[in-house]
Amino acid sequence: MIEIERKFLVNSNQFMKEATRSYLISQGFLNTHPDRTVRVRIRDNQGWLTVKGRSDERGITRFEWEKEIPVGEALELMNLCEEGIIQKRRFEVLVGVHFFEVDVFSGLNEGLILAEIELTETDEPFEKPDWLGKEVTGDLRYYNSRLSQNPYKNWK
Repeated sequence: MIEIERKFLVNSNQFMKEATRSYLISQGFLNTHPDRTVRVRIRDNQGWLTVKGRSDERGITRFEWEKEIPVGEALELMNLCEEGIIQKRRFEVLVGVHFFEVDVFSGLNEGLILAEIELTETDEPFEKPDWLGKEVTGDLRYYNSRLSQNPYKNWK
């Protein structure tokens, strides 16, 4: 239940040619407190409820609990979410032995493309593709819960 994840900006659309699949995601937050975020996500015809704890000092690890829920229940919970629903298309890209999840945001976060990789150890080595840009792990601005409150379009 501990998530180990690193996050990067993306510097080209080359990942799209390498993707094995993609799907739309809509997500909202029932709670965006830094000690505990509670997220509702709809992906395709699936619903998910996720609770995440505060990240460690490097932003790499944190508690995560996730449960699939019926999509109808997820839709109902979305009505209770704080303002700022996130919309994005996720691409899954296999690089070496790891999958990168590349999110192309739309709506108020349009123009932002982030890649995440989940690891089994904090210092686990992984192959970095050419399209992978600056690492933003631990930069709170790039957390989805923060993007729901302060969208990327407001940064400029």
